[in-house]
Amino acid sequence: MAGLSADQRNHDYLQAAIRAGIHKPILAALYAAQRRPSLSDDETGLGVSPANRVPLEQVNTFAGQVQYAANSIRSLTERLIEQGWQSEEIWHLEQGHYSDRFLETIADGYVPPVTDAAAARLEPTDADKLLQAYLEDWTIDCKTADLPQNFDFLDLALKRFVEELPRYYLGTSYQRQALLEATRIWRKFDHPQATIAALLERDEADSLAADDVRRLEQSLLQFVRTLPTHYAGYPHQREALLRLVQLWHQLYSREMTIAALKVAPSAETGIQMIDPALMASLQRIAHAYQGKGDQRNALTETYRLWYGLESRGAVLQELGVDPQALTASHPNRNALLNVATQLDRSLLDFVQRIPALYQATEPQREALLRLTQMWRGFEGRDQTLQALVNDVQRLETARRDSPDAALKLEPLTLPPRPPQWTPANLQLFAAIIPHGSLTWAEATQGGTYLPTHQMTVDAIVQMAELAQQAYDRIGRPLQIVRWYHPTQANHESRAPSPHHYSLGDAIQFYCDDLTGDQIYWALSPWWTGGLGRYRQYPYLCYIDAGDRSRWTAE
Repeated sequence: MAGLSADQRNHDYLQAAIRAGIHKPILAALYAAQRRPSLSDDETGLGVSPANRVPLEQVNTFAGQVQYAANSIRSLTERLIEQGWQSEEIWHLEQGHYSDRFLETIADGYVPPVTDAAAARLEPTDADKLLQAYLEDWTIDCKTADLPQNFDFLDLALKRFVEELPRYYLGTSYQRQALLEATRIWRKFDHPQATIAALLERDEADSLAADDVRRLEQSLLQFVRTLPTHYAGYPHQREALLRLVQLWHQLYSREMTIAALKVAPSAETGIQMIDPALMASLQRIAHAYQGKGDQRNALTETYRLWYGLESRGAVLQELGVDPQALTASHPNRNALLNVATQLDRSLLDFVQRIPALYQATEPQREALLRLTQMWRGFEGRDQTLQALVNDVQRLETARRDSPDAALKLEPLTLPPRPPQWTPANLQLFAAIIPHGSLTWAEATQGGTYLPTHQMTVDAIVQMAELAQQAYDRIGRPLQIVRWYHPTQANHESRAPSPHHYSLGDAIQFYCDDLTGDQIYWALSPWWTGGLGRYRQYPYLCYIDAGDRSRWTAE
C-alpha cells in the first residue's frame, strides 16, 4: 500500500486541528519529530499510544494517530490552564504561535487523567526537533497567505469583529454555521450535533424544525455576544473566533482569515452576497416579460444605468429605435407596434445576456437593484436589499423543483460566426469548424490557454478538421484530455513529439467504452499524421497533424 502524500497528511492535520481547536503545525511537528509507532496502514505515527479507554486499534492508523494527538494536545492545554497557566505562557501573541515553554511541555510527553476518555498518551520526544519542525510548518503556512511578521493586532481585531457581528447577522445558513462552529470550538465539543443538543437542552439534534432553528439562532447569538467579555487569549478561544471569521466571510483558510483581519476587521457582510439572488431574479424576469409598459420602462432604465447613458432617449438610440416613433402625437398603430416589438426584443436580449456580462461592479449591481425594485414594486433600496437577502435564504434550502429554486440555466446566445477565426474573436462554446463537434473550449482547456498568434489559431482549426474525420470514423466523441498548451515545461515526456501541443496541432484523448488500442487500430491505416498510444494508460490515444508516424509509449 502506498503511503500518504504530504498534502494528504496536511489535510488530516487541518481537519483535526479545526475540530479540536488547536494550532495545526503542532500535529505536523509531532509527525516529523516522532515517526513512530509503525502503523497498520504502512504509515508511521505521531507518537500516540493507547491510554485509558483508547484501545490500540483506534491509534493504529495514521488518521487515528492524528485524531488522538489533537485530542491529547487539547487535553494537555486544559490541564495546564487548570494548573494556573496564563494564556501568554501557552501562546506567543506577537509571533502568532505556541510558546517555547508549551512546546517543551509537549515534548516531555503527556499521560491524560483517567477521567479523560478522548485523549491518548503522547510519548516524549526531542524538544529541539519538535520546535524546529513546528516553526518550519508554521513558516510555510505564513508564506502561503503572505502573513505579517507581527500578530499582536489579532486579538483586538477578533474581539472587534465579534462585538459588531450581531447587527450584521442576516440569518443565512453560512452565517449560522459560523456561529455554530465558534460555539463548538469554544465549548470544546467535537461535533456540531453535540453543540446544538447542548444549546437546545436536548439529548440529540439530528433534525430541526423551523422553531428549533430560530431558537438555535437566538442561543448562538446570545452566546457569541458574551465571547469578547470572556476572551482570555487561550488558544482554543482564538481558534474559535478565527473559525467564526473564516466561515462568516467564506475565506479559504485560517491564514487568509488572519490576513483579512489585518486589513479590515469588520463583520459587515459584503453586498456581493445578494448576487445569486439577482441572477435568479433575472431569470424570472426574462421568463415573465410580456412587453407591458411598466416592464418595458424597468428594462429601459436598467439598460440606461448599466451603460451609464444620460436619458431614455439615449437608450432607444443605442438600441436602434427612433424615439420620435414612440412620442409622435398621431402615431401609426402598426408602426408603433413594430417599434415596440423591436424594443422589447432588444431589451429582452439584453436581460438574457446580463449573466455573461455581469462583472459585479458597483454600477452593474446598482442597475440590477433598480431593476428588481421597479419590477417588484418596492419602495426603496433598503426594502429591495432585504427582499434579495430573503431570496438568498430561500435559495440555500430550496429543492430543485421548488418555486423558490433558481430556474434552469439557459445557454448563452452565441454571436454570429465570424468568417475567419482570429485570436480576437474566438467563441469558447462555438464549434471550431462549421457543423463540427469540437469547440474552442475543448481546444483551450476551457479558455485557460487562449492562442495569441494567428498561426496557432490556424493550426487548431486544421487539427479540428482532421479530428472531426477521426470522430466520424470511430463513431464516438473524442473526450479531450489535452490540446493546445503553450508552455513546454508541462508537456508529456512520454509522447515523442510533445512540442505539437504548443503548436496547437496535437490532441490527447479517449473515447467512452473503447481502449486506446482499439482507437489506434481503427485510425492507423488512414491517419496521415502522428498516432500514438500508451501502455501505462491503456485508454488514452494521441493524434497530431505532423508527419505520418506511429508509436507506443511504455
